[in-house]
Amino acid sequence: MSNKEVKAALKSARDAIRNREYKEALKHCKAVLKQEKNNYNAWVFIGLAAAELEQPDQARGAYKKAIELEPNQLLAWQGLANLYEKPNQIDVKGDLADVYRKLLELYESGDKQKWCDVCNKLVELYHQDKKYLEVAETWQKLIKMKQEEGAEKAELHQLWKKMIFLLKDSTKNQDNKTGQLLLAAFEHALLSADTVPGDDHQNLYKDFIQCLSKFPHEVARLEKACHDMVALYPTVSYPLEVLCLHFIQSGTMSEEALHCFSRLLEMDANSGPGIIGFGIKCLKENKYKEAVKSLTEGLQKTNQCPAAWHYLAEAQMKIHEHRNAVLSCNKALEALGTPEGPNLLWKNLALQLKAETLIKIADADAAEEAIKALELIVDGSNDPVVSALRGQAYLNKGLMDQASKISQELLLSHPDLAEAHALEGFIHYSQKNYEQAEKSFLSAIERKAGTAEYHQYLGLTYWFMSDETKKDKGKALTQFLKAAKLDSCLGSAFFYLGNYYRDVAGDKSRARGCYKKAFELDEMDEESGTAAVNLSVELGDMDTALSILNEVTEKARPGTAKWAWLHRGLYYLRTGQPSQAVADLQAALRADPKDSNCWESLGEAYLNRGSYSTALKSFRKASELNPGLVYSIYRAAALEQILGKYENAIATYQQILKKTENYVPALKG
Repeated sequence: MSNKEVKAALKSARDAIRNREYKEALKHCKAVLKQEKNNYNAWVFIGLAAAELEQPDQARGAYKKAIELEPNQLLAWQGLANLYEKPNQIDVKGDLADVYRKLLELYESGDKQKWCDVCNKLVELYHQDKKYLEVAETWQKLIKMKQEEGAEKAELHQLWKKMIFLLKDSTKNQDNKTGQLLLAAFEHALLSADTVPGDDHQNLYKDFIQCLSKFPHEVARLEKACHDMVALYPTVSYPLEVLCLHFIQSGTMSEEALHCFSRLLEMDANSGPGIIGFGIKCLKENKYKEAVKSLTEGLQKTNQCPAAWHYLAEAQMKIHEHRNAVLSCNKALEALGTPEGPNLLWKNLALQLKAETLIKIADADAAEEAIKALELIVDGSNDPVVSALRGQAYLNKGLMDQASKISQELLLSHPDLAEAHALEGFIHYSQKNYEQAEKSFLSAIERKAGTAEYHQYLGLTYWFMSDETKKDKGKALTQFLKAAKLDSCLGSAFFYLGNYYRDVAGDKSRARGCYKKAFELDEMDEESGTAAVNLSVELGDMDTALSILNEVTEKARPGTAKWAWLHRGLYYLRTGQPSQAVADLQAALRADPKDSNCWESLGEAYLNRGSYSTALKSFRKASELNPGLVYSIYRAAALEQILGKYENAIATYQQILKKTENYVPALKG
């Protein structure tokens, strides 16, 4: 076949392809290849015809042969791209990307529109495979090409926005290079925006700030972006909210942070981050109740803020709301998930605070939970304070040997650690080794004088050591006063001050004040409440006694606060108000149905009210629960006599006289 005939055959092949006669085209091409086996066009035409005849392997082979012959010719690369783009082609994404990259190289110096089309396709391919760095670098080349061609500002703005869209999910991978390209795209988009200020520009700024907040190492850039947006949009609260959350999460309480909180609250009094910030400020100023109130309110609006949950737990612990503090620590840990970087520090702090709080609850179940929390602290085994907490948890659980072992190890390895000496003191105190406990607590106070708990335990040590140390003003009293001064929410310090003033100093008025304070701090403290009521009665101040009892009974759930119901019921009984006495004594019995004295008092109340049958049942119930209650048995007999049940009454009187021969009321009956 001559050169002329080869050209004619190739023309026939091209015409056949144009007329969709693909088999005919293949015949012409094969005839050419018999003569010229390295004919580039013939291989390209075979690739094209085979592709249309659904023979992808033959098509791929033909294109690759053509490329081998002429690697920098466009036709075979274009054909291969078209082949790989067909929907029936699977597992060819990698090959297609290679083809697109080659086409970009070939189009670069020629057809710019086609270069852009291929660039778009390549980016889409990378995006499908989540290859975000390749997406960013390729799209940047496209933008550079457009800039060199003198593209309008509006077109470039849309391209930068498209880059942001393409990379919006890349922050999950935290690849630094991709992250930097994304942030650069935001900055270019903001600079190229047409209307500033404007809604689109404002929303773009919000997205930029939100994106920056996901990069822990971009703190300075985040702060600058927030300040710049505030300057442009002074009535928009969003940048201030992000800035406040950043300060909260970083634990920063600088003047700038405080200014940011107050400015946000001026703009929006209901802003979650602003209210949380105010709560943290209260916490730092030792205004613990205000802190709890504000942090709780702020977290209802912005609940996914681990640091704020931690601050709330801290404030709750300061006012001894231990169970609530544990719940807040759990919320902090839940919000943190599986943390890295700065959040890992918050996780460790939350776990440690949770353990400290559980130790204060001081029961075996809480101790077990505290031990589990301490085990989760990263590198906690190397922290002596964490070890001391573990020792306290073992002690609360009754594991004396483990607690003692930790105590001895800490005193050897960290002799200047206050917590080590305190742990030793707690162990001695629990074993009633008061003289050794005194030495340990004095050593702890020498190293950390500002800890109320150490003074409180030293006071308790003196209180139980001997009558002499209990009565010595410089011993127990001094330590309880110091504890109360250092922690004005420590109810047990006020309770023991009440004990001192009542039992040692004989100052009932001052004692009553201390018990009242202890009870106000902890309304579950029945002992303090009872003592405050009893002393009020002794001092003739029934108004205060009733005020305390009314407050407790109003808040009490059914089946609780027996002591308050009983005290008020007895008061009503003494003052001739039997119906109120019945209601209160019934409430007391709901809390403790086996209290024989309470049943006896209820019988008396029914009797005074004239309800003889019900009174009889109450006295019988009292004597069933406690057969030694002679008065209840007598009252039952007297009521049987009143109700005309004479035989029963005589039998009951005789029953009394068998036990107590000279019981005059029974003899009279």
